[in-house]
Amino acid sequence: MKTAQDFLKEANEIVEKIDTLDAIKKHGSDETIFIDVRDSGDIQKTGTIKDALTIPRGFIEFAADDQTPYFNKKLNKNSEIILVCGAGGQAALSGKTLIEMGYSNVKNVGGIGDWEKNNGPMDK
Repeated sequence: MKTAQDFLKEANEIVEKIDTLDAIKKHGSDETIFIDVRDSGDIQKTGTIKDALTIPRGFIEFAADDQTPYFNKKLNKNSEIILVCGAGGQAALSGKTLIEMGYSNVKNVGGIGDWEKNNGPMDK
């Protein structure tokens, strides 16, 4: 039987980690999509990356699947997608899901605290 740590280890092996400063440099590019996968309550408390999509981890499969009525038309399987969460775990797990769904360029920037600490653009 798998544990949460097993799932996290698998996700971290598959989803590339991107340095916060490198991700900040990509912010604003038409070819990069930022997604915050935390729930709305956490996002309300801290804010999120400026212009990021907010898609909770528990909904990512529906938002990323163009066969569902919940598909987010801003998602593109060929775009670079950079995920953020509270500390990096939810972003890694969401990234693994997206890769398994055919998204080819998915990265994990880790936690929103590091983004904010490094003066990444924020929506509060």
